[in-house]
Amino acid sequence: MNRSGIWKVALIVAVLVIFTAAIIPTKNNPEPIKRGLDLKGGTHLVLRVNVGDAMKIETDQAMESLKSNAAKKSLPAPVVRRTAEGSFAATLPAGVSSGEYEKIAADFLPSYELSKNADGSLQFRMKSGSITQLRKDTINQALETIDNRVNALGVTEPIIAPQGEDRIVIQLPGVDDPARVKDIIKTTAQLQFRIVEEIGAGQSAVGSDAQAVFNSLPVNLRSEVDILPGNREDDLGRVSGTQYYAVRKSVPVSGRDLKTARVQKGRLGEPVIGFSLTPEGAPKFSDITRSNIRRQLAIVLDNKVVSAPVINSEISDDGVIEGTFTQQQASDLALILRSGSLPASMTTLEERTVGPSLGRDSIRQGVLASVIGVVLLMAAVVLYYRGAGINAVLALLLNLVILLGMLAFFKATLTLPGIAGIILTLGMAVDSNVLVFERIREELREGRTVRASIDNGFARAFGTVIDTHLTTIISALFLFQFGTGPIKGFAVTLLIGLAASVFTAFFVSRIIFDVIYKPTDRPQAISI
Repeated sequence: MNRSGIWKVALIVAVLVIFTAAIIPTKNNPEPIKRGLDLKGGTHLVLRVNVGDAMKIETDQAMESLKSNAAKKSLPAPVVRRTAEGSFAATLPAGVSSGEYEKIAADFLPSYELSKNADGSLQFRMKSGSITQLRKDTINQALETIDNRVNALGVTEPIIAPQGEDRIVIQLPGVDDPARVKDIIKTTAQLQFRIVEEIGAGQSAVGSDAQAVFNSLPVNLRSEVDILPGNREDDLGRVSGTQYYAVRKSVPVSGRDLKTARVQKGRLGEPVIGFSLTPEGAPKFSDITRSNIRRQLAIVLDNKVVSAPVINSEISDDGVIEGTFTQQQASDLALILRSGSLPASMTTLEERTVGPSLGRDSIRQGVLASVIGVVLLMAAVVLYYRGAGINAVLALLLNLVILLGMLAFFKATLTLPGIAGIILTLGMAVDSNVLVFERIREELREGRTVRASIDNGFARAFGTVIDTHLTTIISALFLFQFGTGPIKGFAVTLLIGLAASVFTAFFVSRIIFDVIYKPTDRPQAISI
């Protein structure tokens, strides 16, 4: 064998050793090929993002912006109310020109279209382009937040992807506590700091009956508050019932202003959540606490008051959330707050749990089907092509090793459709050999020598094989780009397998022919 042949054989051996080593489990890497949800077990969720919640928050902030900027210009605060999704009305004080308010809207509310109602009030409607952008931003923020939460939990190889206009697909392979993970993912964690309204000097609007609390408020304040529930605690800090708080609708400080959150010990050793605010949030928190000393500040999480401490002094950038938390609940809540609040609530459309035993059954049946298919394929090739068939079998085995090794190197996730993709690529690899072998047979029938037939067979079949593989590769790329979950797994194995089949069919098989039928020996016959 010449020097060129030696280095080619050495390359094949090196490839075989490298990719075989990649798929052998070790102490540091007991699972070299990551298994997907259908093989490992886990949780599959399809959630719908309720974009209307984000529009409601956006509208509330726009109303607060109109009022606060009017106050900065020494204008009377208008009475604002939501009229529909993404719109609100502002009733101006009697005898006040609307010109200054319209200027505020133009400067600070560019996302809204302004018109006048018949009663003289101003009508604000969110622009269609702004609605589209808000919808897109809400989905993207939800994806990022869920991804942060899942990664913080240490779930390996999760799949989190958008589906349609307002849906998110989540697959969590091998989770130890699926119920806890689902709760953490779906918790909106919309943190808000809101002032508790008063019905008299030093008397907060709080009580055990929601309607009674609402009725205790002056009539002119009733449209500007929300009645929210919270836990009532006894002297020992135990939950003894529910009480209701009349809190202002305006949200001057929210979870968006949070920089970090952590679990720490309270005054009695109980778990509480300490938080720090961003540079933008700290001045706002300072303003609200400085202006409302001796009043209650409701800490609202997902429209429930978790605590309502009295503001004793101005607070700038640090605070504590107290409540009846267990250590696990406090840890989970701190994790959720650190990862950011979801921009809107989630509705579960589909929930499916795959048990580990079902995953093992899928692996066993998939491997059994694969082994039976490969054995029958090898037997058919050897019976039909004899010695050349053994050549194809060796190339086929190397193809399989390369495919599995590449999955391990790239840390790709193997799914049940991925196993189907492996079988398909093995079939296409044999098909490449079949095209070459049939071309060699044609050359032999035309009276050419063995070496000339081998050379011409590989050269003339190459273009055909590349064409067929190229069209399949393009299809697989589209599946990978636009597919989710198992579809991507199928596409990955198909792409790797197609590349490996070209290498084995035109490099490995050719080297085997060259080793057996050396040009210097002038072979007179070939087993094909």
